[in-house]
Amino acid sequence: MPLLYPLVLASVLFGIGLYGVLARRNAVLMLLGVELMLNAANLNLVAFDAWLGDTVHSGQVLTLFTIALAAAEIGLGLAIILTLFRALRTVDVDQVGVDT
Repeated sequence: MPLLYPLVLASVLFGIGLYGVLARRNAVLMLLGVELMLNAANLNLVAFDAWLGDTVHSGQVLTLFTIALAAAEIGLGLAIILTLFRALRTVDVDQVGVDT
């Protein structure tokens, strides 16, 4: 399989995730966009690992590390969002700094 296919898919995933982070005001949807961008990076790591024929499989090892990091990030992010919702009754990031 050519390297172009996973790179195009990763670019599309990264673009959707970037749009989700920049255009959305809901904190949960912003976390979802960050997860999409991390998955695009994981896809690139695995694609280049397979394309280069690395005997150590460093791309796959870095992908596993990134997956563990993403799991910790989503757990902490959801805890922060839950605390924010309990305090302000909203998850709109534009209203976080506003004193109500």
